[in-house]
Amino acid sequence: MLQVYPVLCRAGYMDNYAYIIVDETTKTAAVIDPSEAAPVIDKCTEQNITPQFILNTHHHFDHVDGNLELKEKYAARIVCNVADAGRIIGADICLTPGEIFNLGRARAEIIDVSAHTIGHILYYFKNDKILFTGDTLFNLCVGGIFEGTPEQMFAALNKIKALPDDVLFYPGHEYTSGGAMFAFQYNHGNDDIKNYLDRARRRLAEGLPVAPVTLGWAKKNVATRILKPQR
Repeated sequence: MLQVYPVLCRAGYMDNYAYIIVDETTKTAAVIDPSEAAPVIDKCTEQNITPQFILNTHHHFDHVDGNLELKEKYAARIVCNVADAGRIIGADICLTPGEIFNLGRARAEIIDVSAHTIGHILYYFKNDKILFTGDTLFNLCVGGIFEGTPEQMFAALNKIKALPDDVLFYPGHEYTSGGAMFAFQYNHGNDDIKNYLDRARRRLAEGLPVAPVTLGWAKKNVATRILKPQR
């Protein structure tokens, strides 16, 4: 079983999510997209976790800035797409899309979704029904295109759409408020989105993450307009 601990980074500015994940059977742990090191270290200390790996979805600074400090502190190995090996400093394990990455007994399929950036990947833990989407899919909107094409983004989203509805996905940013307007326009303000936003406001007021939701929910409610968020 995979345990997930969301960590909000750059709060109030870019609102990145890093994730600490732990294979409960072996206690093998990793950090996904550490935007900054300090809040990740605080959560690791609180939960008595020592991450052995740092998993990056893509090379943007707000997803890798904590890499080297965490690598030095925990002797963790940095994992990325082989296509990003020259753009992520300190990369140790370079994966090819289609490969399986083993985190203890948890297995992540590496899925290429080049569009937001060329070489952007997803980590799909099929047996645990968990997906980490980086900057390709957010709570209520999809990611902006910085290096790819609209056609590549369409193909990337169709790869996600093909995954089972009961998969929980964890995005790279807290973009609920930004995506809400477009989701309402697309879905005419349906009750699912209203209820979701009510829950989101309560959780954010308590300093809690809004994610995850299921892909089935996202397929029904996420606005299809491609946004270009700040990075």
